[in-house]
Amino acid sequence: MKILICSDGSEAADRAIRLGAAIAAACQAEVTLLGIAEASGNTEPIMDALRRGQQWLLDKKISAELVTKVGQPIEEIVQRTEAVAYDLVVIGAAPKEPHGLFWRSSKTYKIIKSIHPAVLVVIGNVTTLKRILICTGGKKYIDNAVALTGQIARCMGATVTLFHVLPEAPAIYARIYSREVNVAAVLNSKSELGRNLREQKATLESFGVPTEVRLRQGSVRDEILREIRTGNYDLVVTGSSLSRGSLRTYVLGDVTREIVNRANCAVLVVRAMEKSDSAMSSLRSWLDRVARRTVSSKSAEKK
Repeated sequence: MKILICSDGSEAADRAIRLGAAIAAACQAEVTLLGIAEASGNTEPIMDALRRGQQWLLDKKISAELVTKVGQPIEEIVQRTEAVAYDLVVIGAAPKEPHGLFWRSSKTYKIIKSIHPAVLVVIGNVTTLKRILICTGGKKYIDNAVALTGQIARCMGATVTLFHVLPEAPAIYARIYSREVNVAAVLNSKSELGRNLREQKATLESFGVPTEVRLRQGSVRDEILREIRTGNYDLVVTGSSLSRGSLRTYVLGDVTREIVNRANCAVLVVRAMEKSDSAMSSLRSWLDRVARRTVSSKSAEKK
């Protein structure tokens, strides 16, 4: 595993380095400490932070490459991740005022949306990972997140909860439905959800990770946030997908944004499977070809 840990010299970045160092030591990962100063005369705090981080890693018998840059943090992180294939990028996130759509620094959301590797956003004082929550939509797109989480959980000795929320029951049936869902019945079913949850659970258990499946019924956002509040998790795992525009950026959905906003623990955002991206690209290409042939046929008829 190759990990990039980013620092701007802040307390939030120090917390990110500490958790990143713990993961790197457990997974015996290769580590790069990247310090970025936005002004050329402001490098000393960042160098101090990098030296502290390097010592934390050395204490865990992990050597790290130190890289310092002067420039715009997002641009520098994008360039670094394009030049080197990292599995995980670790950043710190300090809270802002809890109102509006974005409760963290705008850079946090932009980094998540701009780079290909998974992004670990360290919130609060998390120093180890023992309880992990994976928010699964029950589809294949989350498979990358399951595999990466399994690797980290095995190294850290963590347990994992696979959590899925089914749609709300119609209002007229609300009183007779419970938010709790029969997990065994779903896992033993032939449904797509049951099949995918079984496969995701099997993947995690193949890493030797104790795995529990929990299902709820209701509002996806509300039920996930309720589980985060009550579950005493160290890490919440969620996904993001590739945008359909001409530029390679990622979509930070409403649920993922709310998790980043409101979680009081670390949040891992993992990209959707490239296979699904290529499949959608192929479908769009096919539709474009059909459209072009249709236009050509109509033009020929007019002639």
